[in-house]
Formats: sequence, C-alpha cells, structure tokens
Amino acid sequence: MTIQLNKARAVAHVLTEALPYIRRFQGKTIVVKYGGNAMVDEKLKQSFARDIVLLKLVGLNPVIVHGGGPQIGGLLKRLGIDSHFVQGMRVTTAETMDVVEMVLGGQVNKQIVNLINRHGGKAVGLTGKDGDLIRARKLHLRHHKVSEEAADGVLDLGYVGEVESIDTGVVEMLVASNFIPVIAPIGVGEDGLSYNINADLVAGKVAEVLKAEKLMLLTNTPGLLDRREVLIKEVEADGVTSLIEEGTIHGGMLPKVRCALDAVNAGVGSSHILDGRVEHAVMLDLFTDEGVGTLIRRRA
Repeated sequence: MTIQLNKARAVAHVLTEALPYIRRFQGKTIVVKYGGNAMVDEKLKQSFARDIVLLKLVGLNPVIVHGGGPQIGGLLKRLGIDSHFVQGMRVTTAETMDVVEMVLGGQVNKQIVNLINRHGGKAVGLTGKDGDLIRARKLHLRHHKVSEEAADGVLDLGYVGEVESIDTGVVEMLVASNFIPVIAPIGVGEDGLSYNINADLVAGKVAEVLKAEKLMLLTNTPGLLDRREVLIKEVEADGVTSLIEEGTIHGGMLPKVRCALDAVNAGVGSSHILDGRVEHAVMLDLFTDEGVGTLIRRRA
C-alpha cells in the first residue's frame, strides 16, 4: 500500500510541475525535427509518438519534420546503388532521388503518421510538394579549392536543395483542424524537379515562418558541450556564436547549431538541441524544471 501511495504521489508531483508549462505553451506552435536514434529504436519511437499526442491533447500545436538518412541508405544498398557523401551531404542522382522520395515521402512519413495515430493522435503526412509547401533551389556547395571535380570551385551534389521559400498554408489549415502535420523534407524547384533538403534546415525554416514558440532538434548527443565535455544547459545566441568561433562547436554539429541559431535570430522563441536517446525527451524538456539537452535563446 505504501509503495502504491508513493508512486501516486510521484505522479501527482510530475503533473503539478508540468501545469505551469502547459499553461505557458497552450496554443503555441512547437516544431520538432525527428531523427537519429529516436527514429529507429522501437522503445524511443513509441515514447516519441505518445509525447506528440499528449502535446496536442493539452493544447499545444506540434509540427513534425523528419529525416530518414539510414532508411535511404539501407534501400540504396539493397538496390545495389552506391552512396557518396560530400561534406556530410548525400550526392543525389536522378536515380537516388527516386529512392529518396520513395523512402521519405512514402515509407518513413507514413510510418510516423501511423505511429502517432495508433497512440490516439490525428496525424497527416506531407512532403514539400503538397500545397506548394517547400519551394527549393539547387544547392551550390562551394569548394575550398578548385579541383578536377569542381573546376569552377562549385561541387555538384545533384538533386540536393536548399529552402527558397515556405508556404505554410496547408500546415496552418491542418493545425486549425486539430491535425498534427508530419513533413518530409522534399522540395520542388521552379524547374518542377524534386530536391532532397536537410531536415534540420527545413525544420528551422518552418519554425521561422510559423513564428513557432520552440524549435526542438532531436540528436544523438546530450546537447552542446563545452571544452571540458560538460553539457551546456542554456546559452544565449551571442554565446553560441562565440562557441562556434572558438571551435568548441565543430564538425557535424555545426549545421544543426547554425540552423537553431538562425531560427532564434529570425524570431523563434527558443531552440533546443535535445538528446533523442532519452525516453520522452520532448516531454522532459517542455514540461519539467530540469529539461534535457541545451536551450538556445535570444539575448534577454
């Protein structure tokens, strides 16, 4: 009896702690970039879906943007198509782009939608082609030196794009109708062709245009670490710039952090680099005093 009572008190404490956060964020838009371990580990997938459904039930408006690199790589391997990367980005031929669209817009997107719906939510899957959501342009990647592969100093990555513009009309319509949008990061160019776009970049731009309260980027790291490998719990935008300049933030974390920083500088309330390997990471960060990962905010 005592054990059961202690468990009940613990639940009551959690709910009490969450209440002011629920009030604060009610009616606000939260853009979540879903990827990494949280997207492939079965237990983490279930906890993520429950988190998103609960956010919607208590009055928040979650919008999901997802990646799918491992799933794309897996299918390409089964099809006997080689994968090549330049500066962390997949070189995307016309043949590869067909696979990207099949995996992101079909397999992965529908799996996420189905998972959320099974947990009581109402999710709808989109790609950037739906409702003219994501207008893309070909990404021109500058090379640090002229080479045989890049005689003019520009590397051709094929059908890899960047965001030209976002039209959130279809997203806003779904949110107003109590649906949870789930967006695959595929854009369409003026030439009518499809382009594969980095999911972090799409999430940041969607958050900017929606004037979101928060941008949450799930990663496979604890968050931002200082030179002593200690987690930085909270940092202002200016502090992030300093960490980049001094080389504390480098490598694969740089694009993600710059995306988070750009979103904050463009008016998003705050950005969060979250450890997606932690069960219920989204809930813990939103509704508890401790949170998980690193919060990036504008200067007070």
